[in-house]
Amino acid sequence: MAELHEDTRITAIGLLAETFTGLSARFAAQFEAHKLSPVEFEVLMRLARSPGHELRMTDLAAQTALSTSGVTRVVDRMERDGLLRRRACPSDRRSSYAGVTDAGMERLAATLPGHLRLIEEWFTGQLTPTELDQLLTSLRKIRDAVNPCATAGIRAETAEAPEAVDAA
Repeated sequence: MAELHEDTRITAIGLLAETFTGLSARFAAQFEAHKLSPVEFEVLMRLARSPGHELRMTDLAAQTALSTSGVTRVVDRMERDGLLRRRACPSDRRSSYAGVTDAGMERLAATLPGHLRLIEEWFTGQLTPTELDQLLTSLRKIRDAVNPCATAGIRAETAEAPEAVDAA
């Protein structure tokens, strides 16, 4: 009987966790150089890649690892820093939208070249184009199973082009 601790499922999830941890550590220093935390960068990216550069706060929470109260705190801080703006939802008084300001887009534009270099060096550059396509297909399949709300807030016209809406 095979030992459970040697099961390939344990290996797969362990490798995924180790990869994410290693990449996150490399990205964190680069974000810090641009006065962003990893979660602030993720919020800017999610909003910048969304239609109109905005999302309902509940949709932003669904697309990130944050609770609705966590999103509120991050958006409050980023709004004070001039990176985001908030507006009331015209059809639902309980909802509001978070959107990227010009200053937020400028901060993101300054951060992205270095971030993309790190992604290429430590992630996508480690794979052939075919391997990368296979990985993206697999990650979307798993993401959609474990987090079906991850694409919340996408308008119907963009739903057919996953590359246009996948922020991760």
